[in-house]
Amino acid sequence: MTDAARFADTRRNFDLLADAFIQEGVDTVFALMGDANMYWATRMADRGCRLTYVRHEHAAVAAALAYARLSGKVGVATVTCGPGLTNTLTALPAAAIARVPLVIFAGEPPLKAAWYNQMIEQAPFVLASGAAYHRMHDPARFTQTVRDAFIQAQVERRPVVLGVPMDLQDLPAAEATLPQPAALLLQKRYPAAPDHRVISELVEQIGAARRVVVLGGLGAQGAVSQARLLAERCDALLATTLPARGLFNDDPFSVGIAGGLSSPLAAELLAEADIVLAFGASLAHHTSMGGKVWPRARTVQVDTDPQVLNQGRAVADLFVQADASSAIEALLERLPARASRWRTPELAERLRQAPAFSETMDRDDQGAFDPRQVVMALDAVIPPDWTIVNTSGHVSSFTAQMQHRPFGRFLTIREFGAIGNGTSFALGAAAARRGEPVVLLDGDGSLLMHIQELETVARHNLPVLVVVLNDGAYGSEIHKLRARGMSDAGAVFGSPDFETIARGFGFTGERLGDLGRLDVLMAGFAASRVPSLIDIPIRQDVVSGQMKRLAASKS
Repeated sequence: MTDAARFADTRRNFDLLADAFIQEGVDTVFALMGDANMYWATRMADRGCRLTYVRHEHAAVAAALAYARLSGKVGVATVTCGPGLTNTLTALPAAAIARVPLVIFAGEPPLKAAWYNQMIEQAPFVLASGAAYHRMHDPARFTQTVRDAFIQAQVERRPVVLGVPMDLQDLPAAEATLPQPAALLLQKRYPAAPDHRVISELVEQIGAARRVVVLGGLGAQGAVSQARLLAERCDALLATTLPARGLFNDDPFSVGIAGGLSSPLAAELLAEADIVLAFGASLAHHTSMGGKVWPRARTVQVDTDPQVLNQGRAVADLFVQADASSAIEALLERLPARASRWRTPELAERLRQAPAFSETMDRDDQGAFDPRQVVMALDAVIPPDWTIVNTSGHVSSFTAQMQHRPFGRFLTIREFGAIGNGTSFALGAAAARRGEPVVLLDGDGSLLMHIQELETVARHNLPVLVVVLNDGAYGSEIHKLRARGMSDAGAVFGSPDFETIARGFGFTGERLGDLGRLDVLMAGFAASRVPSLIDIPIRQDVVSGQMKRLAASKS
């Protein structure tokens, strides 16, 4: 018998670990293989799991983050030890801050080795990112530790990294019974009902208010119809956080995003609020811009885990510990209907007709477009049932204003403020949507950070359309520097030939000179589903409303 045959005939610990992940319902993994994870990853593929093999470890974790946000499942990624693990240290804090459940299978150096060239103490790096780390050094507990990691990731809503030494993975597996999967244990948890005393206090506060705003975060996505009924009951307008944009998309009294990316009309209306009822929202700084969005309003946070302090400030005047549905039902039982003094037909018409941008839009002599004009053109031609991935950076302030995007079809993850995640997020979105078109809206600086993942998209033949809003610079930095009267030379790079680069990676590519061609290109992508890139030159001198406010506050 050959060595390969003897190896194949022996059940190993990596087989057992793969069984444990499969039992947790894992059917999608984002991977970059190395010595310390390649046998486990191969066994996952052997068991029917779909693996997306990326080109950089950061992309594996970032893709799992986007997949988890869109699918509602725990995202799973795998990397090898040492540099494989350290390469994830921008994506891990993004997931931790965004409170997205991930489980990362990471190798560890062999325990029996006195020296190994990828040896490093991995736990401190992971713990510093806000993720959890478990050293899996006892094979007898392997399967239970995997199950417990899936419970911890979902209960604590953060990434959990499993460090498994490569030599322990390769040992023959002992007979083991898989534990009860996480899903069965988590089903025993029930929604949290609010305390009747705090509901009584809240009813009084709403009754005394003139201008009520019902704000929905990601934690309110299961209570959309109830939130709309509550808003109607107490003559309130509806708004959302940025991650939950589109939650009330078709309601005539929705003002859209609250915060730094509010439209001009939304900013005007939110400033009139005297009470804001926030359901399932963390109320981070950008949602209220430190309280400046609703300067006279009392704020109420309704959440299963309300945080008194967030990003250095008290986020609310009253905290209600409950899930959104239970709290809204309790309020609806107690609140009498109010006359519609704010929710008038005239206001509904203003909201319907309000433009995303109020400024005049032009095209300059060099053939670069006003980014606001580009966004409006894209909004008109991208079908509403396609998934859009919106990344960070200056251009995302414009693309976030697209008005016809329902919740769940517009992915925004900006909690860590890191650019460069676009292609990775598009990978995760395409895996979550399984064959449906995905459109990535990215800046040139962000795309170039992980442009190698275009090859991953093409190799896996994913229906991803990349739209580059290309100003040849780091947009946020040039506008901040110019506002201070300082040189922007270090943030202006010029434009590479994205069309040729895309073709080299297996995409179709085109640099756009006429916005009138967008509908033709969109129709072509819809018909072929071939990975494609459109490079759209945009002007450097157009500053977003959010950037203008930031510059004014620091001048």
